[in-house]
Amino acid sequence: MRDETAARLAAAGVPDPEVDADLLIGHVLGLSRGGVQARIVVGGEIEETDASELAGLVERRARREPLQHLTGRAAFRSLELSVGPGVFVPRPETEGVAQLAIHALRASAEPEPIGIDLGSGSGAIALALATEVPHARVWAVENSPAAFPWTRRNVDEVAAPNLELVFADLAVALPELDGTVAVVVSNPPYIPHGAIPRDPEVRLHDPEHALYGGPDGLDVVRALSNRARALLHPGGVLVIEHGEQQAAEIAALLAADGWRAIAHHRDLTGRDRATTALR
Repeated sequence: MRDETAARLAAAGVPDPEVDADLLIGHVLGLSRGGVQARIVVGGEIEETDASELAGLVERRARREPLQHLTGRAAFRSLELSVGPGVFVPRPETEGVAQLAIHALRASAEPEPIGIDLGSGSGAIALALATEVPHARVWAVENSPAAFPWTRRNVDEVAAPNLELVFADLAVALPELDGTVAVVVSNPPYIPHGAIPRDPEVRLHDPEHALYGGPDGLDVVRALSNRARALLHPGGVLVIEHGEQQAAEIAALLAADGWRAIAHHRDLTGRDRATTALR
């Protein structure tokens, strides 16, 4: 069953078909990936009802519906998050962006430093900050009616006592915290309107409000720069995820807004995918 599933996914152009095959089988059988592989070794059979459910999921995945939409779950650092249509599926590269924010939050000398995730989506970054820096106070900000129920669900599931969720536009959010914040982090929409994502999972299934950032992709980054400067106290840190070709433009934008110590950070594939700056 596993070989046939992987072959069907490979024929459809799915990246890492063996991994997806294991995860889909595991989802149907209630097993981890290791559990699936162990079952294969001992020659375990799959019942007819499970085989039928698996066949339906495989056909949907072969049509390039995101794996996370099929299982309803997405791994992010130490977390398992609920995801589905209407919310951006967190990516592995964003784990590195969260790490930059976590480092900055931990480095703050304040007894209860404040961290804010603007445009929180699934809540991945905010929840990572709240759970990995438990002495911090963290706010997650989201304004999409489609995404917000997913944010709420994940916040409720994780139940971090130091996290607050607000429905607000990141351009005007949390004025009561102006001048008090240690870290502002965001994975904003940054794809230019004329660009078309290569992957069908992104192009066809990720919500447009989480992808596209205006003609040059930087409209939301401009709003983010302005809002973060108001929120952060002197010496506070801004962390932004962006496209690999946007580092120079973002550096110029931030410098014009008065940010200091602007630095770019590469992901595990060596691409400039994040920028940090000091208030």
